[in-house]
Amino acid sequence: MGVSKEVESEILRLFYAEKWKRGTIARQLQIHHGVVDRVLTRNGISVERVRIRRSLIDPYLPYIRSVLQKYPRLTGSRLYAMVKERGYPGGIDHFRDMLARHRPKPAAEAYLRLSTIKGEEAQVDWACFGKVKIGNAERQLYAFVIVLSWSRQVFLKFYTGMSTANFLQGHVDAFCSWGGVPRQVKYDNLKSAVLERSGDAIRFNPRLLDFAAYYRYAPKPVAIARGNQKGGSRGRYSTSGIRSLLRGSGMDWRT
Repeated sequence: MGVSKEVESEILRLFYAEKWKRGTIARQLQIHHGVVDRVLTRNGISVERVRIRRSLIDPYLPYIRSVLQKYPRLTGSRLYAMVKERGYPGGIDHFRDMLARHRPKPAAEAYLRLSTIKGEEAQVDWACFGKVKIGNAERQLYAFVIVLSWSRQVFLKFYTGMSTANFLQGHVDAFCSWGGVPRQVKYDNLKSAVLERSGDAIRFNPRLLDFAAYYRYAPKPVAIARGNQKGGSRGRYSTSGIRSLLRGSGMDWRT
């Protein structure tokens, strides 16, 4: 790969005047580090010098890789101190520059957004609507929200508390309104539904389990950090989304 005279001049300026490392030059100019090497060797920088600059960290790479394999989130400063104790002669800036290229990148997890069939699934959440005045007292106002995943149809009911009784009554009213019960209902770490969670291990509220058994549906947790299991409902039916929905229908949530 050839470079223009302007790029070659810039490489030499950054190397001699600014004292940039070859890797930094390559990244900032968006060219391969081999191109930087060729420009430098053509202009009097010995291959040995370029290789020394390039391979300063090389003797320590097997150790660095073994540490990162075991502790992939270890900070650069901590790893630098460990390598420094083992004889690494470079400075921390050079080390960070090289480490960024050798640190293993987490594999991106590919997944498809899940779709459901009619009547298969609903998702439940609470939304907070600030405070409402009742007599001389102010009470927190919450909306129980349940969304059918297939049609995105929303059932919503306001309460002044997120008690288990209110939570279950919201389900009952939704089922009556829809004239049926979805085969499964998903819950996203709601205190009303989940008493304890460790990874994928879930301990549901026993009252919810009894309720689900009576209505013959399966309570299911939304997996942690799984955007494809949200069904598109969480962002759309956030507190602000629900308010927009009500305004669009001519309803006023404050009344």
